[in-house]
Amino acid sequence: MIPLIGMFIGAVFGALRAKARGGKGKDMLQWGAVFAIIFGVIGMFILIFLQRSLT
Repeated sequence: MIPLIGMFIGAVFGALRAKARGGKGKDMLQWGAVFAIIFGVIGMFILIFLQRSLT
């Protein structure tokens, strides 16, 4: 669940960042995808850390 939340937050953050820099629709999609992947990977590491520390 944490990686999915991270991906959603990353997509929104990336799209807003592209829009703030004057990007068009495709720029917003690309930045959103990149940030979704980055935040999803970070969320996956957090999930793995939490699972290993609680067991």
